[in-house]
Amino acid sequence: MQSLIILASEAAEEHHVNHALAWGIGGITLAILMGLMFALLAFGGGREHS
Repeated sequence: MQSLIILASEAAEEHHVNHALAWGIGGITLAILMGLMFALLAFGGGREHS
């Protein structure tokens, strides 16, 4: 059990996340989704309902 805890703590210490890349991907994804939503509102807003 002791070796499992040591192994888990070493794995956690070695894991480095590039936060700038994660924020960049999230920002691009948000921008694409917001653009699609505004396009949907722009095209669907001017039509009469049948």
